Order: sequence, then C-alpha cells, then structure tokens
Amino acid sequence: MPDPAFLPRVTVSGHERLDLDDGWSAAACEPGAVRGTDGLDGLAWRAAHVPGTAAGVLRDAGNQATESLDSEDWWFRTRFQGGAPEPGEEVVLRLGGIATLSEVYLNGQLVVESESMFAAHAVDVGDRLEGVNELAIRCRALTPEFAVQRKPRARWRTRLVSDGSLRWFRTMILGRAPGFAPGPAAVGPWRQVWLERRRDIAVEDLALRTRIEGDDGILAVKARLRELGETPADAVEVELDGPSGRHVGSLEIQRGDRGVTVRGSLRVPSVARWWPHTHGDPALHDVRLTVRIGSRSVVVDTGRVGFRTLAAGDRPDTDVQRDGLDLHVNGVRVFARGAVWTPIDPVGLAPTPRETRVALEQVRVAGMNMLRVPGIGAYEDASFHDLCDELGLLVWQDFMFANLDYPFTDEAFRELAEREAAELLAGIAGRPSTAVLCGNSEVEQQVAMLGMDATIGRDPFFGETLPALARAAGSDAVYVPSAPSGGDLPFRIDRGIANYYGVGAYLRPLADARASGVRFAAECLAFANVPDQAVIDAMLLGTPDDFIHDPRWKAGVPRDVGADWDFDDVRDHYLALLFNIDPAVLRRADRDRYLELSRAVSGEVMAEVFGEWRRSGSASGGGLVLWLRDLVPGAGWGILDHRGEPKVAYHHLRRALSPLAVWLIDEGLGGIVAHVANDGGAPVSARLRIALYHDLEQPVGEESQAIELAAHDGFERNIETTIGHFVDASWAYRFGPPAQDLIVASLERGGDQGMEILSQAFRYPAGRPAAVEPADRLGLAAVVETVGDGTLRMTVSSRRFAYGVRVEVPGFRPDDDAFSVEPGGSRTVVMRPIAAGNQFEGGRLSALNLAGRVEVKPSGEAIAPAVAASHAAVDPR
Repeated sequence: MPDPAFLPRVTVSGHERLDLDDGWSAAACEPGAVRGTDGLDGLAWRAAHVPGTAAGVLRDAGNQATESLDSEDWWFRTRFQGGAPEPGEEVVLRLGGIATLSEVYLNGQLVVESESMFAAHAVDVGDRLEGVNELAIRCRALTPEFAVQRKPRARWRTRLVSDGSLRWFRTMILGRAPGFAPGPAAVGPWRQVWLERRRDIAVEDLALRTRIEGDDGILAVKARLRELGETPADAVEVELDGPSGRHVGSLEIQRGDRGVTVRGSLRVPSVARWWPHTHGDPALHDVRLTVRIGSRSVVVDTGRVGFRTLAAGDRPDTDVQRDGLDLHVNGVRVFARGAVWTPIDPVGLAPTPRETRVALEQVRVAGMNMLRVPGIGAYEDASFHDLCDELGLLVWQDFMFANLDYPFTDEAFRELAEREAAELLAGIAGRPSTAVLCGNSEVEQQVAMLGMDATIGRDPFFGETLPALARAAGSDAVYVPSAPSGGDLPFRIDRGIANYYGVGAYLRPLADARASGVRFAAECLAFANVPDQAVIDAMLLGTPDDFIHDPRWKAGVPRDVGADWDFDDVRDHYLALLFNIDPAVLRRADRDRYLELSRAVSGEVMAEVFGEWRRSGSASGGGLVLWLRDLVPGAGWGILDHRGEPKVAYHHLRRALSPLAVWLIDEGLGGIVAHVANDGGAPVSARLRIALYHDLEQPVGEESQAIELAAHDGFERNIETTIGHFVDASWAYRFGPPAQDLIVASLERGGDQGMEILSQAFRYPAGRPAAVEPADRLGLAAVVETVGDGTLRMTVSSRRFAYGVRVEVPGFRPDDDAFSVEPGGSRTVVMRPIAAGNQFEGGRLSALNLAGRVEVKPSGEAIAPAVAASHAAVDPR
C-alpha cells in the first residue's frame, strides 16, 4: 500500500504540524569520511535552506557548482525542540523526498535509509524525541556507486547522460544531461521535512474516485484509519460541498487486523462538471470525512474532487498506439496544447507556493490546457496538482524513466520502481486534471534509432505492470507506454504519439506540419528562443561583435550531444526562410536587429504549426512545446526565460492558442482560409471582418459577416467567399504583382465603446515586411492612462501597418506584446506593476518595421527620436 506520506492533501482536526524549515546547515566531505553522526562537528558547515539542495547552498553562498555534486557526501542538519508524545498521541517524522542515496539520523539513531529521490517517508519517532533534538541527513555520493559493476548489463548506451550507470538509481536526469541540462545535479532534502503530532486517528490510506452516471456524479470513498486512543470510531460521514450543493452520506465501517476500513459512495444529482479551462469551468467540490469517536467528532479534510468523463478518442475502439491521442472531456473534443514542464527552481528545487501559482497562471493565460511532467525530471508535489485542478490544466504525467535500459529483471530495483509508481498513483489517480500517464520518455525511440530490435524497448514493466497499477489505483487517465510510440517504428509521427521536430531540428519547411500527419506531439517545436535584452546584458557582461560564438552565450543554448550544430543554427535556418535574409551577415552588421528578428521568428513558426494542427480538417489532437521555462539564462528551449518572464514566442503562442481565436492558413491555389475556434462553454456572437491592404496601408477591399458560434464550436471560410470575388489572396496564380500585401482577419464584437477585437490574424502574400521605416512615416503612437491599483492601459495606434510591436515600460509587465497593428487601427495593452507602488515614468515602443524607437512620455504623448543609424544603413538582404 502507498506510504501515508503520500497523502499530503489530508489534514485532520486535532493534529499538529511542525515544519522543520529553520536552522539548517550543510557540509560536504569525501565519500564515507563521516559515518554515523560522531564526526559531524569537524566539517565546514554553511547555512542551508530545507527544502533545498546542495547546489542551492553553494548558490546562496555566492558560489557555483563547477564539479559534479555527485562526487561528495553532503550532510544537512538542524536542531529543534519537541517532547515525547502524550498518552494516545504519536509523533511522526515525515520527509517528502531526499536526493538520492540517503540516511536520516535523529539524535544519533538511524531512522530512515532510502535509495530513491522520489520516495517519501513517515516514521514514528515518539520514543526517540528529547527536549532538544538533532536531525541529520546524509546524502551519499553517487560517483563511487557508478563504478560498481552490476548485473544485468545494459543492452544499449545513451549519450543523454554522462554515466549510463545512472539507470540503477532512482534520481533525476536533469542536471546530469550534458547537452541540455549539464548541472547542477539534485543532491539533498529537496522536499519538506516536518513533524506531525497525531491524536485520535491516523489516516493510513485514502482513495476518492469520481465517475458520472447520466447527469449525476458518483463519489466513491475508501479509507483506512488507525485508532490511536482507547475509544473506537463508531460512525463516519462523508460530506461534499461545492457548486452542486451540499451532500452528506454515511460510510460503512469494517474492522480488521490493519485498522478500520471505511467505504461507501455518494450520489450528486445534476453534478457540475470539471472542464479544462479552455472549454469551461473547472468546477471542484470540497470533501470532508467526519469521524465520530464517542461524544467527539474528528474532521478529516481530504481536499477537492472534480467530476468529468475522459476518453482517448471519439470511438470506444480508439487505440492510442494506432490513432494517436484525441482527448474528449465530457464528450467534447479538446485540442490539447501546452508545454513540457521544467522545474521553476532547477538549482534549489524548492519554489514557493506563490512562484508555482504564478507559473501555472502563466500557462493558463497563454491559452494552454495541458502540461507534461517529463520523465527526465521529478514528480511534482500535491500543491502543483491542486493548482492544476483549480486552474483547469490537464496533466500528462510521465513516470520518471527516460532513455535508459532500466534493470527491471533485478528484483530489488523492480520492487522499488513498483512502490514508486503506486505511491505516485495514490496521490494523482483521482484528480480531474490527471489526463495521461506515460510509462517513459524515449526508451522505445532510443532502442529503435540505434537499429536494434524495437521490442527490446518495450519492457513488460511499461506495457503491463504500470497500466495494471493504474487500473488498481482507479485511474481513468489514458495510458501511453512510451513517448514517442506507435507505428512500425516508435518515431513514425503519423501514428500513435510523436516527438515532432520536422519543423525545427530537422529543418523541414512549414508545410511539413501538415504533410507529416502528426496525430499528437508529446513534445515539439524546440527552438533556441532568444530572451529579452536584460537577460542578454547580464549574461554577456559586454557586447562582443559576434556574440553568438561567445562561450557565455553558448552555455544557454541547448544542443544534442555529439552534434556539430545547435539550436541557434535551427532558429537561424527559419530566420533565413521566413525573412529572406542571411542571418550571419545580419548578425555582424546589425546585432540588435538580428536579435529582434530572432525573437520573433520562433514564435511565428510555432503559431503557424499550431494553426495547421488546430484547424478542423487536421487529424492532430494537439501538441506540447519543448519546453515551458529555461533552466539557465540564455536562448534556451523555454518560452519563458529562467526568471519566468515571457519571451516573444510566448506571446505568439498565447494568441494562437487562445480559446477564442481566428487564424489564417494559406492553401496555395485554394486561396487563404480564415479559421475561427470557440473552445469555450458559452456561445459567441461576433463579426468576422476581412480587410485587404496594398503597400501596408492602402485599403483595397473589406467585407464582414456575422457569425454565431455555439459552445465548443468552430468555423472556417475562404476569405474570397467573404470578400465576394476572386482577388488571388495568396498570390498563387501570379498574373501580375500582388494586389494586396497584407490581409487582416478580425474577430470582433460590438460594445458601448465600439467594436472590440476578440482576436486578430495577419497574412503577407508577398512576404513579411522586411524594410524598416522612420517613425513619422509609420505613424506609431501610444496613449497611456491609469485605471486603478497602479495598472496602466496603453492604446497603441499606427497609420501604416506596424509589425511586431514591442512595449517596454520599466516596472510594468504587459499582458500582450510583439503584436501587430492594422493600418489605421489600434490595440489596447494592459500593463500591471511588477511591484506595488511602481509609477509610470515613461516607456517606449519598437516594431520590426520601425527604425529606432518611439518614446512614450508620462503625459501619454508619443515622440519619435532620431532613426537608429544601424537600422538606417543596413540592407539585411
């Protein structure tokens, strides 16, 4: 059964919790130099944070881990006050996780030994407590263990990690992968440590599972309780409260050798369903158990549940390995889009609850509805999954296995892996956000790409054991044995689950996004996304002419180990393709413009690909960008930088993935088609307006039509049908010069202040604007007003087409950026203060087709400075 430490959602009235998060110190020593706790005082101790890591200790001391932290023993210790338990009371030491081979000593006595970073522990320490107590944790060096010869030997080797012996140890690959995450390695008590004083009852196991019958919700409850006092529990009630009202029912009590088992179910008529936020309200209901013990009642708060149905496709015989993933929630198709999750704090591994909430809210705001917790990382804690439930974010959960030949024939290793899986499932199986369980990352692909028999990568542990454990836990999540998988070879992207890098690392044209027939991309579109200038300035500490070859820059750019190219080269390929320029020439001649276009190009490519996959005629069920947030400063795969600030690519994706969106797709000789999606749960009445412009300013055609979109509905229309006649919109026939060089599709809705732009898309039949223009010709301007709580509203307007407008206001963060403004139109941007009390003291605007910058004064007046000389002088082609 799962360790009770894996029930963090449970709080029991009368129990007390003492977080052991103060007074910690840490010290390193040679492997085995200190055994037990007798020699600890002779070590060189430094202040430490727990939860935290050895790398965090070094960072806090102003140092950087330059060598592998796996080569030393690390000790952590603290002192705390706490007396022996009262009669009928027990005191439990709980440890959320220690990386990796660890020993825990309380007052010099060994109380825990662990071989897994992912294991939580709960141990009764009541008979070991004194007035003042010392808790010491030893994290043993892994490097000496790597040298030990173990059987079975690996059947294949991967270049992903620096030492293939890592396959024997249940720890995180991030920090030990030279190409994209070389360090620091995770070492230390990275999860919370606390004491729990229990009275009356202890909750040993708990399972809340929901299902839907007709319009009703059914909550099934099963719990195992252990009575701590002499008075037995004589009645247990379950109470559910939330948007479906308050419902109460009695549970059956059964006594046995292992304690008291309570079980039963509760029917909730016309239950409010949980939806991904893109498709409705993620309705949640609080659940409590009330245990009557004599004349007293003990309340067990068990967290919240959601009611929803989940299916892998629209047919009962859907086979994910054949058909791919096409999620249906509550009978409605959900185009799943999002990103691969990365640790918020990859050094200390201990983000604050607020930092986690901010990161997940950024995901939600971006129109994403799914996150993948990848097999190269670590399991997230209950607060992460609570927030995903609350915010309506689906979770694709990998088990922590990736790329390696894991020794499942070793009985001890297999038992450890099975226990790990069971403990994880106990915490997430009943959650509405848990949508996909994936056995591993790239194990099948690793074998097949080495030219070996593909079946070697399909270990029964992934094909049989894990799905059986998921069923036993009552999970209704879709199970995938490996990502990628399906088809005659696991990396055939038109079958099953794909890792799609056709557009991206393999330098395929944008048309490949459709031609490849991707069913579902568990990861895709990895680009070296360029961060904003503040990150670059801090990284380079200077401005070398050819900075892209500077080691400080390259330290932040991912690469495949052994490859003679990196992801800067990938981005440059598409920069040349989309803008018809030579990136190397531009970089040497005009560094700033190279960076501006580089920031834009990866976001534009991502938006194009998702537009192809999201259209109604596509067989794709969605895709997850690799990845959400950079691990280190630089041009990493993240659409957020290492600080959590959005890059330009984030804003392009946010517009492309919005639940209510319009986008344009060039069908060549078939013209240009406007696609509209209303993923949300309410109908929308709107107007689709198509406008054509010549010379990026002169109107040459405009028509609109009213459209009614039902909930979870879509619409598509060839723009020439709306315009009413043939205009060679895509400039495919080329009977002469293009009649229009800009096409604008706007989804609008009328209001008291005129027409409101709900979504807007642009297309360039003759190519993206390449030339820069002086501010007085472009006519870019802005007006700023304060609207309350220090929030600003900036209205940006432009006489001509303004392409890729950036907004920079010190101390404020815009809710939109890198947007374009229709000729004669305007866009409104809300800007929120980064810190309380920030005042607007001016800002500036830039655009990809603007020479120089436009300064915005506090009065709201926009003034144009002199044209930047470099922009005026350079022809990037």
